[in-house]
Amino acid sequence: MKNGKKIICVIPARLGSYRFRDKPFTDICGKPMIEHVYKRAALADFLDGVYVATPNPEIKERVEAFGGKVVMTGDTHKRASERVAEAARILGNNADIIINLQGDEPLVNPEMLRLAIEPLLVDPSIACVNLAKKTSQAYAEDRNEVKVVCDKSGFAMYFSREPIPSKWLGDKKFDCLVEVCVMPFTKSSLQLYASLAMTSLEHIESIDMLRWLEHGYKVKIVESPYETYSVDVPEDVKNVESVMKDDLLLSKY
Repeated sequence: MKNGKKIICVIPARLGSYRFRDKPFTDICGKPMIEHVYKRAALADFLDGVYVATPNPEIKERVEAFGGKVVMTGDTHKRASERVAEAARILGNNADIIINLQGDEPLVNPEMLRLAIEPLLVDPSIACVNLAKKTSQAYAEDRNEVKVVCDKSGFAMYFSREPIPSKWLGDKKFDCLVEVCVMPFTKSSLQLYASLAMTSLEHIESIDMLRWLEHGYKVKIVESPYETYSVDVPEDVKNVESVMKDDLLLSKY
């Protein structure tokens, strides 16, 4: 609970990703990735609950083995945010803010979650918030990473797997913004998202947030100062472990 609002975190996870089939179970510093994500989120004292949303009995069994809570969902969702919306309905739709925390963000910490929800506490008319971090042009070349460009008010103008903005007019040195998959919704906006039709750019780029933009809604981008790496492919694990081995949160769970 924060500012009188009930806040929960839902972690969508599934097996069979074309880039990394058993990704939730990949070992990072002696624990499966899904356990790191769950237990680090659970350190946030303002959350009223943390849940894994999955269609896979294998994930349910593994999460419950380390004491986590699971919501079983359908297996036909095209986007992780749709899975989170179904989980919220199953739980009764009684949370004011639902954080969609992707299961491939093993370096998440409570302060990132706190940072992400702040705009919704101030302005509940915002449909969704998405964390992002600054990164180099070289890192932005990775198509597994989702890049975003914003307007002067900090709202997303476009998301892409291509490096944006372009260096077309010369070799300019500038940072790019990369999506960090911490995405809080309000109760109503999450169900609205699930009711909207999938859009063409969303399909082309395979990015949840483009559904909002193509339907004319705003996504607030909040820059995160924390060093984090998502795990999209097996090669990403080494980056995470290099940071996690010195991370003070690891000793708390």
